[in-house]
Amino acid sequence: MEIKFKSNLKALRIESNMSQSSLAKAVGVTQQCVSAWEQGNMEPTLSNLWALSEIFGISIDFLVGKTEY
Repeated sequence: MEIKFKSNLKALRIESNMSQSSLAKAVGVTQQCVSAWEQGNMEPTLSNLWALSEIFGISIDFLVGKTEY
């Protein structure tokens, strides 16, 4: 999951003109956590995936690279 997830997350965040800090606040995590996700050093919890999918209006499957947008 990590390779597709990290690139998808960063691309979605940039497309949405969001900083790591603003995304972190929306999800309820720290900016360091978002940075670790984007670097592939950490994976999100299921509840974090759910929050991210709602923020970006996409499916969790797309977010983790299982399906195309």
